[in-house]
Amino acid sequence: MQLRHDSLDAHLGKSLASLYVIASDEHLLALEAADKIRRSARANGYTEREVLVVERSFKWGELLAANQSQSLFGDKKLIELRIPTGKPGKDGGQALQDYAANLSPDNLTIISLPKLDWATQKAAWVGALQQAAVYIDIPLVERAQLPGWIGNRLAAQQQSADRACLDFIADRVEGNLLAAHQEIQKLALLHPPGQLGFDQVQDAVLNVARYDVFKLNEAMLSGDIARLTRMMEGLKGEGEALPLVLWAVTEEIRTLLKLKSGMAQGKPVGALLKEYRIWGPRERLMEPALRRISLGALEQALQEAALVDRMVKGLRARSFAGDPWDALLQLGLKLARGH
Repeated sequence: MQLRHDSLDAHLGKSLASLYVIASDEHLLALEAADKIRRSARANGYTEREVLVVERSFKWGELLAANQSQSLFGDKKLIELRIPTGKPGKDGGQALQDYAANLSPDNLTIISLPKLDWATQKAAWVGALQQAAVYIDIPLVERAQLPGWIGNRLAAQQQSADRACLDFIADRVEGNLLAAHQEIQKLALLHPPGQLGFDQVQDAVLNVARYDVFKLNEAMLSGDIARLTRMMEGLKGEGEALPLVLWAVTEEIRTLLKLKSGMAQGKPVGALLKEYRIWGPRERLMEPALRRISLGALEQALQEAALVDRMVKGLRARSFAGDPWDALLQLGLKLARGH
């Protein structure tokens, strides 16, 4: 059965299943979910633990052997199977299907996976696990959700902060939830329970944000100039490859151009978004962006992206001078502003 990760405590308070699957790229939340299951397992007599990691040399017979072998002392066993790539291969897929069909009543198993792509989610082994297991698919905490997430974490340690403080923290921990957790814990060590002031937060919280080049489009589409500037400077500081960042910006311009051209031909926006496979947070941001940015501005932006590409390759480009990172930021800001 599918289970939301925020419902795990209530579930474990009532029952304990034989098989749990945790699928997520949000490492902190995946670790916390696994820890909760481990604690519950120990409390219910699963005193022996065996950890298997699927690497290149891994033999799937090890999993079946772990399931069939009995403890010398007759203890119940916790088996943890970690598949870092989320790709078990043909033999692994079959082994997982067999495992799900032959669960031992003396074992409790936790299978840890990264977030699975759309094609992998359709695989037979995934379906078998979803049928047999308590399946916990933990989504990423997006930037818009981050202040609320931080507020909940502060509340759990009897602290609170106003929205300005929460936004300040979110700006400095975006894309790095493990570090965010550490910064929140630091606030508990430095300050007593109660309301935190802005100065207290500002002095305590480090800038530990890590920026994902493929999230740049969200900042551009939403017109969030401050976030876009922060992300671009952060990517530069982290040593991200400039051609990759330029490619991401240029691809978004091309997508906007296709959508805007389709709209000019009278096609419904919803149908166009479906045609170009745009969904999730990006879908929600796309319509306002299309209203804000003109077709002419997009055509000019594509030309300017070509000029930035010349700068990246060490060639001179009219309209831009100096650092290609600055030129790329200028281009992104024009899109965010809608002109």
